[in-house]
Amino acid sequence: MYEKYWGLKEKPFRNTPDPKFLCDFSQYSDSLMKLTYSVRENMGAALLTGVFGCGKTLVARALMNGLSRGKYAFAYLSYPPASGGEFLRAVVRTLKYSELPEKKTELMEDALLEALQGQVQDNEREGKETVIILDEAHAVENDQIFEKVRLLLNFQKEDRFLVNLLLVGQPELRNKVANLRQLDQRIAIRCHLNPLTREQSADYIRRRLGTAGREDEIFTEEVVEEIFKETGGIPRRINHLCDLGLMTGFARKAPRIDAAVFRESREIFAGTAPGTGGESGGEIPAFSQP
Repeated sequence: MYEKYWGLKEKPFRNTPDPKFLCDFSQYSDSLMKLTYSVRENMGAALLTGVFGCGKTLVARALMNGLSRGKYAFAYLSYPPASGGEFLRAVVRTLKYSELPEKKTELMEDALLEALQGQVQDNEREGKETVIILDEAHAVENDQIFEKVRLLLNFQKEDRFLVNLLLVGQPELRNKVANLRQLDQRIAIRCHLNPLTREQSADYIRRRLGTAGREDEIFTEEVVEEIFKETGGIPRRINHLCDLGLMTGFARKAPRIDAAVFRESREIFAGTAPGTGGESGGEIPAFSQP
């Protein structure tokens, strides 16, 4: 809607895990390097944690993009299943790219493990490594799921694992894994993402604008400082506030996002601006069409 006005090729602050928007800050590049090493060297299992909105899924997607699709077969689970059986079914379905059998005996956990082992072995014969990524793993409430995760690491040869696992989640995932000693001992690589610093937050905004096609500054230094204070350096929150600012600046035909435009964007979308049912009356100015 506002891309043309700001000289952008696309929206720079979508909260979607598009790897091209991954900034090469040390914590991201280091985590990506370690996770890539874990997969390429068949180290078995890795753990990626971080507070909500810090880019964990983005790093996981960048990992997948950076590995050759011809050499690796991926099973990416974006949410935790409710049981060990559902976990196995989800992995089998994702790797096989086909419908599951309908016979109940073939849907039992032992049968699913056998089917999954067969898929892994088929992948190896075809020269492919199997990579399984479980995102939002901190939300796993059934320890049987983690037990099935551990069992998959038994798919191995004398000199290498046949399955590479990546568990992704919020910081509490570390404690959950630590309480499962047999699984914890199998984690070869551990990475953690923190919120961005003030300097990184400013650089993050500039880089995303640059990736989307805008090299000149849009947000004033005062606004960048305000964004950092409100978001605590969490990228997902930064994206939200920046997107609202660009929308409001477009509606006002502002040359830049200054403090006044930024305050108005927050008020309008928080429902406290005139005419939104907040404290003051009046009408919300209509957004112009591009």
